[in-house]
Amino acid sequence: MLRYQTVPVTQFQQNCSVVWCDATHKAAVIDPGGDLDRLLAAVDKLGVTLEQIWLTHAHIDHAGGTGELARRRALPVVGPHPGDQFWIDGLAQQSRMFGFPAAEPFVPTRWLADGDTVTLGEETLSVRHCPGHTPGHVVFYSASAQRAFVGDVLFAGSIGRTDFPQGNHQQLIDSITQRLWPMGDETVFIPGHGPESTFGRERRSNPYVAGT
Repeated sequence: MLRYQTVPVTQFQQNCSVVWCDATHKAAVIDPGGDLDRLLAAVDKLGVTLEQIWLTHAHIDHAGGTGELARRRALPVVGPHPGDQFWIDGLAQQSRMFGFPAAEPFVPTRWLADGDTVTLGEETLSVRHCPGHTPGHVVFYSASAQRAFVGDVLFAGSIGRTDFPQGNHQQLIDSITQRLWPMGDETVFIPGHGPESTFGRERRSNPYVAGT
């Protein structure tokens, strides 16, 4: 079974998720934006073996700690989609702009595309490319656990911003309706910020996508 624990990091309280296979205790961290010592303390307390870094997108609060974590633990970086290369290239500038610690550069070990899969021990998650918030944003979905790690595509009661460079509102709505909703109303999603919700609840009550 896939299990996870959410660890809010950075001054933006970004939901970094430690995900692991319960059978093998092999783990990945999704979106290590910063606060690495606290994040690694949580990993050690769980008693899991950290083997991968997965990125939904390359905004500073999601990817700022990636380079340092990859170096410290000799971890591969999986994701995002190549559309976010320019955000990775600009991490140093993002750090200065938002007052974050300097972000170490990194090169993804593996880029992701729509329809790809990622594997963690005995667990396999599917990858959906969900542009709009950023052009290279991806989502990780576990059908067996009915959980989706959606980054900044969708929130409880809101949706991702589209006023950043290469953001696109209609693309974001299409990503939500065409690629998230088919995962099912009962699927619980872990957003990049704030509380968890279900796709069904958002389809009913989220003012940005209600009735879609």
